[in-house]
Amino acid sequence: MKKAKIYCLCLHNNLLDRVKSLQYLPVGLGKQNFSNGWLTDNTGVNISNKNSYYGEYTFHYWLWKNHLDKISDDEWIGFCAYRRFWQNKNQELDEKFNFQNSVLKHVPEEWENYQVILGNKISIDELKWMKVFKYGKKALLRSPGAIFKKNRTIKFQFDMFHGNGVLDKAIDLLDDENKNDFKNFVNSETSYNQGNMFICKSKNIIKSYYKTLFTWLEKCEGVFGFDLKEYGNIRIYAFLAERFLPYWFNKNTKVKEWPIFFYDLRDLNDK
Repeated sequence: MKKAKIYCLCLHNNLLDRVKSLQYLPVGLGKQNFSNGWLTDNTGVNISNKNSYYGEYTFHYWLWKNHLDKISDDEWIGFCAYRRFWQNKNQELDEKFNFQNSVLKHVPEEWENYQVILGNKISIDELKWMKVFKYGKKALLRSPGAIFKKNRTIKFQFDMFHGNGVLDKAIDLLDDENKNDFKNFVNSETSYNQGNMFICKSKNIIKSYYKTLFTWLEKCEGVFGFDLKEYGNIRIYAFLAERFLPYWFNKNTKVKEWPIFFYDLRDLNDK
């Protein structure tokens, strides 16, 4: 059975010991100076200066360009964040919640026949209305009836929060192998794998994913640039990647869905 190498992506230097206690690899993102013991995205070939726009994908780029080839072929490679974790399904998330016991630390036997693990799907109909009114005002003004729309698609959600027509323009820049399939995916799917996280059995699969993703996002930079002032557009490249991730892995690999849960490591530090 393969081992798991899980990278935990963080923005706060004081979480080092907490991440290590999980047997995860601590990754520091952004402009903050991280102490010894952290992997960071600002060495070697990197796009760390674009972290405000790419979010955690600046580390994915760093891993692709600098470190992926050094990882053993007998390890699963995965990612979580300091507020999102893979769940140990043998532990119930109830009133007796124990964080350490609830986090996945070992590769379950039931993964053996799969290539990729993605978070359980969430329905787009589960929109938070306070967020709609805060960030989706322009979309509601264009189409007030959208608030009553059922079976909302990925494209509907993206247009609502991240700019009407942005996703269409981005899809037009995709390679021919993915353009039509991804367009059909966002226009038909009413849910997608949550968490912006994955665990993969093969680094060669990850290489292929990264090559397709970052080639596309680089083209998108030429259209959207970095003068992005509205909420939905500041991290536009991270949001595009978030929608592309479940599409690409479900199309190209054998996927198993797995529960994730939300818990802030900073809260654990306060205890």
